[in-house]
Amino acid sequence: MYDVVALGETLIDFTPEGTNTAGMQLFARNPGGAPANVLAMNAKLGGRTAFIGKVGHDDFGSFLRKTMESAGINCSGLIETDEAPTTLAFVQLNERGDRSFTFVRKPGADVLLKWTEVNTSLLKNCKIFHFGSVSMTDEPSRTATYNAANYAKEHGALISYDPNYRHLLWSSETLAIEEMKKPLKLSDILKVSEEEMRLLTREDTIEAGAEKLISEGISLAIVTLGPEGSYYKAKSSSGYFDAVDVNTIDTTGAGDAFVGSLHYCLAGKDLEQINSMNQDQWTKIMTFCNVAASLTTAGQGAIPAMPSLDLIKNYIEKLGSDNATFII
Repeated sequence: MYDVVALGETLIDFTPEGTNTAGMQLFARNPGGAPANVLAMNAKLGGRTAFIGKVGHDDFGSFLRKTMESAGINCSGLIETDEAPTTLAFVQLNERGDRSFTFVRKPGADVLLKWTEVNTSLLKNCKIFHFGSVSMTDEPSRTATYNAANYAKEHGALISYDPNYRHLLWSSETLAIEEMKKPLKLSDILKVSEEEMRLLTREDTIEAGAEKLISEGISLAIVTLGPEGSYYKAKSSSGYFDAVDVNTIDTTGAGDAFVGSLHYCLAGKDLEQINSMNQDQWTKIMTFCNVAASLTTAGQGAIPAMPSLDLIKNYIEKLGSDNATFII
């Protein structure tokens, strides 16, 4: 039984890495893709994870497979294809470390995943099934994603969804909103950025937006707020939590580290247990996830920068709060 199975994109993030002698920007090859990043964080904390997706039959695809396997992720659901190359994303960082993306994906191998190629045995044997909206931008991966989520739900998995909106990958904002809303009624756990919350709910305040998402039947809605921290809305409580102070150099993968840590904290809990958790329990979990996400921004890239369990716990102890005694 896997703690988490994720379906979607794994790709190459080319991140800024200084300049050459001529003053031209250099880029470093880093493993990326939100679903893969989420699994890597969970696996680094000790979780058992598996990935479903498609890469090109090329050096980039081989690199991604080796990286995920080295991170402890089962890749029996990863398919290689000659139909298209592995998707590439070039990341630009501003002075605060916030990033923007340019994608090489017309198409990329990830969007060519068919439902008939999905390893359903993984979906039958997972506690949490996680996916995002990047795999919903086009067919056939859109149908594969929806079908996989429904199949996992039918077989008892909790459904975790991160819309992860990338406007360059959609033909229009209208289509993006329409497709990104479809999985809401299926989802138990939802993580959105503030921008994504506004897109999906048309609400101006965090509280109203989260409340509207909960009304869709979601048990836990998380709104990540970048350097401002995060907000959670559960069935029994809600609250804001500050980010922790680190020397941020690259925010790539911070939200994914948050989600991977959240899955780790919820391991072994069913929906009834999650719905009955009190504010003290959520405080400890949100603190843990915020620390994991913040520490990720202190390194470059996503998977390479994700912190260990010991590093997270040591940082929580340094905060000098009641959360120093955090126990999952």
